[in-house]
Amino acid sequence: MAESSGKKILDVLSGRSVSPPPVWMMRQAGRHLPEYLETRARARDFLDFCYTPSLAAEATLQPVRRYGMDGAILFADILLILDAMGLNVAFEKGEGPLVETIAAPADLDRVKPQAAADRLSPVYETVSRVKAALPASTTLIGFAGSPWTVTLYAIEGRGKTDKSMAWRWAHGRPDDLAAAMDKVAEATAHYLAAQVEAGADALMLFDSWAEGLPDNVFREVIIAPTKKLVSRLRAMGITVPIIGFPRGAGVMLPEYVRDTGVTGVGLDTAVSPAFINREVPAGFPVQGHLDPLLLIEGGGRLDARVDELLDAYRGRPHIFNLGHGIRPETPIAHVERVINRIRKR
Repeated sequence: MAESSGKKILDVLSGRSVSPPPVWMMRQAGRHLPEYLETRARARDFLDFCYTPSLAAEATLQPVRRYGMDGAILFADILLILDAMGLNVAFEKGEGPLVETIAAPADLDRVKPQAAADRLSPVYETVSRVKAALPASTTLIGFAGSPWTVTLYAIEGRGKTDKSMAWRWAHGRPDDLAAAMDKVAEATAHYLAAQVEAGADALMLFDSWAEGLPDNVFREVIIAPTKKLVSRLRAMGITVPIIGFPRGAGVMLPEYVRDTGVTGVGLDTAVSPAFINREVPAGFPVQGHLDPLLLIEGGGRLDARVDELLDAYRGRPHIFNLGHGIRPETPIAHVERVINRIRKR
C-alpha cells in the first residue's frame, strides 16, 4: 500500500483503515452555523451566494475552522449545472429550488457541455481560494449531482414532488431519459474535471433521489449513468477518488459498489452496518451514516450510536459522516460532542 498522503480522507479512500477515522458532515457549511447566516445575508439570493467566490469560499471554510473537520466540501448546489446548461433555476424562500422543465432531451442542447462548464468559472475560483486557505491535512471535496437526480429536477421542475413524472419517463420514455442523462453527465464531467484542476482532492456524486426505485430502473437510471460519468472522468485523465452517494439504494447498494467504478460509497441512515459488512467487500471504503435527527437530540443514544458505528467499521476504510445533511436546528455542542468522541477513541 502507498505511503500516507498526509490527508486522512484520502488515505481512507486509498483503502487504508485509519483510527480514529476521519470525520466531516454533509451540509456542514450551512444554517446551523451563525457565521454562515451572517455570510448568507451578504448575498442577494442563493444563486448569488454560490456564484460569489469570496462568500462561497468563506462558507466552505467555516466548519473547518470551527470544528477542525478532516474534509471541506465545496459550497455550491447540484442545480448549478442546469443553470449553466441554460435552464432557468431559482431558489424561492419556503419553496426550495424551482427549475425550468424540459419536454425532450433536445431542451438541454442550448449550451454545449464545455461551454456550460465554462459558465461555472466562479465555482472554480471558490475551489482555488479554499485550497489556498485549508490546512495541508484537510481534504477538499468537490461535488456534483448524479445524472438521474439532476435530470429529475429538469423533468419535475422542483424537488418537492412525488417524482412520478421522472419515473414515468423511466418506464415510458427510457430512451429519452437516457439521452437527457447523457447530456447532463457530459456537462457534469467537464464541470468536475475543472473542479479538480482548480484544486479538489476528491469528488462526490450525490444521487439524492435514488430511493424506492424498482431494481431494473435503478440499474438503468442510477448504476448505468454513474458508471458512464465515472468512466468519462477517468478518460479525461481525472484520477482523484470519487465517492458515490445513492441515497436510499437499499439492497441495490452492493451492485452499485460493484458496477459503477466509484472509489467509495456514502451510506444513508437506513442501511445497517451488518448489511454493509456482509455485502460490501471488506477493503471498500464507506462513508456515513449517523442519523442527522439523532444528532439534534443528542444524549446517551447519540453516544451509543457513534460508538456502534465506530465499532462496526473498525478495520475497514471508513469516513465518519451523516446519513443525510446536517439540519439547521442542530446544536453546535452536539456536533462538537460527536467529533470529540470519535477522536478520543
